[in-house]
Amino acid sequence: MVFIAIGSNIQPLTNIKDALHLMAKELRLSGLSTFYESPPIGSPGSPWFVNGVVAVRTALPPRRLKFGLLREIERKLGRVRSEDLYAPRTIDLDIIVYEGVVVREPDLVIPDPEIVSRSFLAIPLYELAPHLVISGIGTLREIVEGMHNPELRPLVDFTRALREEFEDK
Repeated sequence: MVFIAIGSNIQPLTNIKDALHLMAKELRLSGLSTFYESPPIGSPGSPWFVNGVVAVRTALPPRRLKFGLLREIERKLGRVRSEDLYAPRTIDLDIIVYEGVVVREPDLVIPDPEIVSRSFLAIPLYELAPHLVISGIGTLREIVEGMHNPELRPLVDFTRALREEFEDK
């Protein structure tokens, strides 16, 4: 199982749905977390993000998944990368866990070390895989229990609509 974080703060409801459509053409989507609104990191005054996690099944190796498929989807949806790591974005797709795989390369780190500090990654991932043990980090349960007052607003109706459309397709 591979877990991909998906987020946007430029027309997020449209761009997340469009990204899932493009992902579903190439990957088997097998689960969607709740999607949450959360404040931007490092860029006060920017629009809030909508974030969630999608579980997928794929035979693609991590590098090809990230730089072949996911970056291509970001490009199709108008993602422009700049030196500002916190700039608003149409879509952001990142492999956060690729079951049984550890990658430590300058441009690709799996599992994503930010899981321990970013509730918008840890909490949605926990919904999909509550018993997950993350190599080099610990149990997901311990990570989530250690987070204090995450500022996340669940988007219940948006999540429900996405699940009806995409799960197990």
